[in-house]
Order: sequence, then C-alpha cells, then structure tokens
Amino acid sequence: MTQLQIGPHPVQPPVVLAPMAGITNAPFRTLCREFSGGKGLFVSEMITTRALVERDAKTMRLIHFDGTEEPRSVQLYGVDPATVGKAVRMIADEGLADHIDLNFGCPVPKVTRKGGGSALPYKRPLLRAILREAVAGAGGLPVTMKMRKGIDDDHLTYLDAGRIAVEEGVTAIALHGRTAAQHYGGTADWEAIARLKEAVPEIPVLGNGDIWSAADAVRMVRETGCDGVVVGRGCLGRPWLFGDLVAAFEGGGETAAPSFGEVAAVMRRHAQLLGEWLEDEARGVIDFRKHIAWYTKGFSVGSELRRRLATASSLAELDELLGRLDPDQPWPAHADGPRGRTSGRNRVVLPDGWLADPYDSACAGADAELDTSGG
Repeated sequence: MTQLQIGPHPVQPPVVLAPMAGITNAPFRTLCREFSGGKGLFVSEMITTRALVERDAKTMRLIHFDGTEEPRSVQLYGVDPATVGKAVRMIADEGLADHIDLNFGCPVPKVTRKGGGSALPYKRPLLRAILREAVAGAGGLPVTMKMRKGIDDDHLTYLDAGRIAVEEGVTAIALHGRTAAQHYGGTADWEAIARLKEAVPEIPVLGNGDIWSAADAVRMVRETGCDGVVVGRGCLGRPWLFGDLVAAFEGGGETAAPSFGEVAAVMRRHAQLLGEWLEDEARGVIDFRKHIAWYTKGFSVGSELRRRLATASSLAELDELLGRLDPDQPWPAHADGPRGRTSGRNRVVLPDGWLADPYDSACAGADAELDTSGG
C-alpha cells in the first residue's frame, strides 16, 4: 500500500477518525491517538463557519488543539461561500490548524430542508463556489471534503462532486457509501467508493461506512482500491480500534479483546479527561454518560448497575460503580458490529423546488448551518 498523503502530511497507516459532534472532542482524540501510538489522522468535531468567524466562545474551545496533536485537523461546515472563505482564511492566518476538511454529508432533516449538508452538492455551482473560496483562503493548508453518494438513488451527486473537487484544488475526498435517504440504515455501498476512485485518480479517495473492525478496513481498501479509510461509529466505545487498525495495516493480525476490567479503566480515563478539558469534574462525568452503553455493549452488567452508571455525576461515584463490574469478565463474542445511529428513512426533506435544476444559482438557507454531526 502506498502512503496516504494529505498535502504535506503523511498519514500512515491510512486511517482517519471521522468528525462526530459531541464525540470527537480533544479527550476522545487523545484516547484514540494513545491506542494508535500517534499514527493516523484525528479530525476535530465539526465546526460551523459562521460561529468560527463570529468567534463564539464554545467554538473557539472546540478548535483548540493541545501540543501532542500533529497535524491539527479541523472539519468545517458552512453553506455560504463568503463565510466559508472567511473561516478558512482565519484558520490559515492565525495558525489554528494544519488541515481543513469540509463537510457535505449531514443527512439530518433540519439541515437538508434548508439546502445544507448532503443536499448541498446537488447544486453544483454552489458546491463549486464553496470549494473555490475554501481553497483560495487556505494558502498552503490542504483542503479535503467528506460527502455522501447523494440525496437518494435517483439523485446521486458523488461523481460530479468528485470532479468539481479535483478542478477546484481539493486535496482528497472521503465518501460515505450511503445516500441521505439511507441516513445510517442499510448497508454502505462500497462499490460507489471504487467508482469514485476510478473517476478521480488524481487525488486520494478515502472510504467510509460499515467499518466495525480492522478487518473491515483492510477489506474495504482491497475491494475498492481506495487510498485509506475514515472510521466513525465503529470506534464508539472502542478507542482501541485504532491500535487494531495500525496493526492490521502494518501486517499484524492481532486485535484487542480487553477484559471488562481493562474496559473500565479506559472508561474512567475518558471521564477524567473530559472533566479536565471542561474544567469541571461533574460536567465531564455527565458528558461521559453518552459513552457508557457503547463501552459496555455485550458485557453482562445488569439493568440497575447500568442505569446507575448512566446517571453518575462525579468521578468518585463512577469509581464506586465501575468497581462493581467483574474485572475478569472476558471480551464478549459478537461485541463488535453496528453502534450509534442505525436508523434509515425514505424521504429527504428539501427546500421547495430544490431538485428542479442542479445547475441553477440557488443558495442554502443561513439557518442550515447548525451544529449537527457530519454523516
């Protein structure tokens, strides 16, 4: 396998942590990097361009990287070319990051109904204008993009979007092999990743969708010819997956199978890191609650203990509850597999007349720019 190159930054093995709102904050990225030995690329939570330009306090904290993160990778989401350009120039001029990824994959109805997210690439001129402004504002920083196949099977956009990206100077493309209509349901279409790779041989193509194990990642590369993988829901409650990915791409076959005691230690560290990052222990433990079901999936816990873990509000309380777990309980069979959102839907909510002409000069509504996970 050739080395994945994102602008001046080598990414070896070719593994990228997908941006996920409320998940891929600095503490979670730290855990994933520790398990990978610092190898791979770890992208921030999605940042909206309008909030960044306005220097919203929460957004400025989200875009902060510690000294161990290199390269510093940030994902931006915006629907207005001028605002995207301003945000990218701000990052470049102030040295806030080393790599910029643009999100065009969000399938959430409150975003697509305003023409944002995975609805936006259907309007080819708007997509081109955003990419042109981003690349122009980035200076020497590499600009990449993440997208879906299209709105639905009758309105696929990924091949056109891929050519536009190449023409506008985008460095690499990640494709989630689902349409917006699929949301997170069904099966990812890996063949679409292969077709995109054939269509844009000039730049790296990364595949995303249904990577639940290191073996899945290696299989995707072999079957599609893609240059690397983007892992999202597969690492929920499984930050050690990045260690497995490094081993698999470097020729090893071993995968982590931590005991419940080892999992509990990771859970405790995750909660502590969140508290330190938020500068509030209780807020950190409360924020950690969303991860508990993912970490404990497949293990025997008991409904009452599981409920109490999900309502803990201090590290002392969390320690007491984690101490009740059986530390010798082995890694459960069939613990891997789908996690996070798995629902699908059949109809994508769009602005009136959005599908009438893919080449008109329509713009997305300003209120399409919401802090919503990437897709």
